[in-house]
Amino acid sequence: MDQASSHPAIRWGRHFTLGAQDLRKAALLVAGQEVLTADNVGLKISLLVTYQVTDPAKAAHDTQNWQGDVYSGAQLALRAVVSGVAVEALLNQRFELGVQLLARVQPEAAKIGINVLAVEVKDVMFPAELKRAFADVLKAKQEGQAALERARGESASLRNLANAARVLEGNPALMNLRLMQSLSAAQNAGNTLVLGMPGGFVPLKQGKSTMASEPPAES
Repeated sequence: MDQASSHPAIRWGRHFTLGAQDLRKAALLVAGQEVLTADNVGLKISLLVTYQVTDPAKAAHDTQNWQGDVYSGAQLALRAVVSGVAVEALLNQRFELGVQLLARVQPEAAKIGINVLAVEVKDVMFPAELKRAFADVLKAKQEGQAALERARGESASLRNLANAARVLEGNPALMNLRLMQSLSAAQNAGNTLVLGMPGGFVPLKQGKSTMASEPPAES
């Protein structure tokens, strides 16, 4: 019997396999899955898990499929976290959601030699009716903002007019100057300007003015 055949592993037909393990950082995409928020809104959310193998021996021998374990752990963490958050808060707190997911996934992954570096919310997909509802709310907010801006502009214009009226009231010479400017603008534009005067009406047309005379007194 030769030396090779006398080895216990060969004699009893056992196999030893040596596998290479990539120790660089990598990303695992957790495909979108249906989850319910605290207010019973169904969303489809996908995750991106960034990880690094820190203990290859533990990852190879303590579990049959460490990638599958990390994937399942991220899914379970997502369901647990989202179930306690309302849909509106979830949209405004996507970064905080990732922090909560990392806190749940990281300890479990460490048990099998995997260091989870980050868990990020990649996509959030809404039902069609919810998309329309959000679109209507956004449109209403934009219309309300536009109406508010118009009201502010009108208020500013009225304040300016009131200030101008007070200035003109306290300065008759300035009022006459403003009147002359208006007359000049009307003549240049070829418009007709009618002014109420004690003796009648004075129509101004194309730079010409006429004075309405009083009817002659009866003899």
